[in-house]
Amino acid sequence: MKIFNLVGCGILACGFLLSCNTSTKKEQQQSSTVASKDSDEALLDQIQKQTFRYFWEGAEPTSGLARERIHIDGNYPENDQQVITIGGSGFGIMGMVVAMERGYISKDQGAQRLDSIMNYLAEIPRFKGAWSHWYHGDSKKVKAFSEKDNGGDIVETAFLTQALIVVREYFKNGDELQKTVAQKADDLWKGIDWKHYTNGKNVLYWHWSPSHQFGMNHAIQGYDECLITYVLAASSPTHPIDTAVYREGWARSGKIVSDLQKLHIPIGIKHNAKEAEVGPLFWAHYSFTGLNPIGLSDSYVNYEEVVKNHTQINIAYAEANPKQFKGYGKDKGWGLTASYSIAGYDAHHPDNDKSVISPTAALSSMPYAPKESIAFARYLLDSLDTKVWGKYGFYDAYSETENWYPQRYLAIDQGPIVVMIENYRSGLIWELFMSAPEIQAGLKKLGFNHP
Repeated sequence: MKIFNLVGCGILACGFLLSCNTSTKKEQQQSSTVASKDSDEALLDQIQKQTFRYFWEGAEPTSGLARERIHIDGNYPENDQQVITIGGSGFGIMGMVVAMERGYISKDQGAQRLDSIMNYLAEIPRFKGAWSHWYHGDSKKVKAFSEKDNGGDIVETAFLTQALIVVREYFKNGDELQKTVAQKADDLWKGIDWKHYTNGKNVLYWHWSPSHQFGMNHAIQGYDECLITYVLAASSPTHPIDTAVYREGWARSGKIVSDLQKLHIPIGIKHNAKEAEVGPLFWAHYSFTGLNPIGLSDSYVNYEEVVKNHTQINIAYAEANPKQFKGYGKDKGWGLTASYSIAGYDAHHPDNDKSVISPTAALSSMPYAPKESIAFARYLLDSLDTKVWGKYGFYDAYSETENWYPQRYLAIDQGPIVVMIENYRSGLIWELFMSAPEIQAGLKKLGFNHP
């Protein structure tokens, strides 16, 4: 698991007008009041449209990619305002496809932005085809995530690659510019050397850099947010991994399976946490923005049951509310994930509950529990209003118990909101990603079943 770090006033760059990251209380109130009283469809449209602004108006101006963080209330880490995030940008790019399809922006606007983005992604340093977790957007230089994490990050790369494939599938039969963007996205995806990240073993390793090699020594094993990394690595038409890498690495030769329960709900899979614990809820989202878990299973795990049960455990926990935190409940606040916290950043889950709710947890679970997710959104807008709602949609996290309402956003949390709500509404991103012939072949290669 990794911890994430972004924002600023807009300028005219790359042909895009990026507006100032400020909003008046009147603007916030108008947005939330309209949404809270509308039909479900209008409510979801409002949330998607407002959240998408993070990736459109709030983008880093040189790259057009997602800033790691936007703090409406200021107070950034030093030299952090122009830092871009590769994984968060992947979710944002998929959000652009949603925005084009929904008419928030035109296809021509989207294609122009994406053309510049593809050029930028081709120009910045890559490590055996993989991108780093962070870059300084203005200088195109890598920003190390930690001392030895200064090279390729194959997991963040996977989150971006989902988006590259989605863009290719969306634009491949379009006009001349759209086809050009599709080809650039395809070239980027085919340039990733997934096999290199095995270090010659039957497991993928998260990091590699020229200076530290595989010094981080972080083997990627199930279960957490990383399933998509193995699916893409197996699906690669240029540098694929062998089936044994998935079987022995991710699936741990069958040890990924669990018969444990939480709150009388089967967990179904061994989470990378202490026994009988479940991880933060983003584990049910990041890999599944493109990869459709509904009906997805292999010889070890039924992934539809895993993500739905993970969601139901969060709902049941909020309803039980063992610590008696204010505002918890299945029709109120629920959903624990990695987000800002009262003391810095934390990975929240039922065994690490700090009274902090992050809206992305429930909203990005909409395909799995739509009734409870929509009830959560209405609760926030009706009960907390502008305490939790701003220029780029719902703020990253809050605590009613501590009366804590920071006006801050993180790309990695905002992006899945747009995408997963769309997957609930139309299935658009799931359909595009799952229709890619390489993905179909890769899933078959790994022994997956899917409708």
